Amino acid sequence: MRWVYLAIIVLFAVATIIFAAQNLQMVTITLLGFSATMPLALLSVALYVVGAVTGGSLFALLRGLVERSRSVRATV
Repeated sequence: MRWVYLAIIVLFAVATIIFAAQNLQMVTITLLGFSATMPLALLSVALYVVGAVTGGSLFALLRGLVERSRSVRATV
């Protein structure tokens, strides 16, 4: 099973490298009056990291709330 996970990681890495190589054109994003110009691949990676951090934080927050609600029910 370890080899399957390794193969999936390698395929994902190769797909990411191909995506970055094919999407080097510059794009401009604007948010609340601020604008930035960067390669599309860099923007995609930045958005992925932001999504992973916020998604992981939300998951940890919800898991903590569920665990606390279970401990409160167990004492009642």
